[in-house]
Amino acid sequence: MHVNSAVTSATRVGIISAEPLRVAGLAGVFQGHPAIEVVAGDLGPLLTDVGLKYLILDLNDNPSWIDMQFLVRRVRPDIRQIVLGPAGDEELILRSIGAGARAYLDPSAGPLSVRQAVETVLLGSIWAPRRVLSQLIDRLLSHPGHNGPVSPPVFSPRERQVLDLIMAAQSNREIATELGIEERTVKAYVASLLRKTGADNRIILSLQATQDSLREQRTLDA
Repeated sequence: MHVNSAVTSATRVGIISAEPLRVAGLAGVFQGHPAIEVVAGDLGPLLTDVGLKYLILDLNDNPSWIDMQFLVRRVRPDIRQIVLGPAGDEELILRSIGAGARAYLDPSAGPLSVRQAVETVLLGSIWAPRRVLSQLIDRLLSHPGHNGPVSPPVFSPRERQVLDLIMAAQSNREIATELGIEERTVKAYVASLLRKTGADNRIILSLQATQDSLREQRTLDA
């Protein structure tokens, strides 16, 4: 299903939802929008659409919603995600941002909020509750070395593998199985990653790695 904007140069935004009524509702939010064209479809075809840089993920009824986010980020790290996810606390929203969300809305969000969130992301900003953004900024700035320019940490090939799997939301046990190593060895690599990055925990490590990844992507695109 396509909902075309009156402007041919409109930014295309994909929609993923298991509920046809929600698809219609989300499409209706942008009906006649002067700068946005929405394209609804299945995840696979949308991810192969290289011209698509924004994706609304309706994950309210998906028990594996965080895995879906990580999948999108692994396959298309250039896509900016707008997530309609389950209601939860600040840690849940921070985890979603760590998985690639540039906007997060819970089930109480109305059509106007959805439209404003997408417009905000298109402008290059993040849409989330202010208290969450405040926590995110505090966490990023609290890391040692954020007070000025510093050399990026150097990871071994194995540390990079472990970091990639952490960013894919895998547990130490899952990482050990994936890499064919002992779980205690994984813990040692995680400890090394935390020490090198100054992160307090795996969530912060993932968030920081995401920010570094976004900076690298902007450099490559420049």
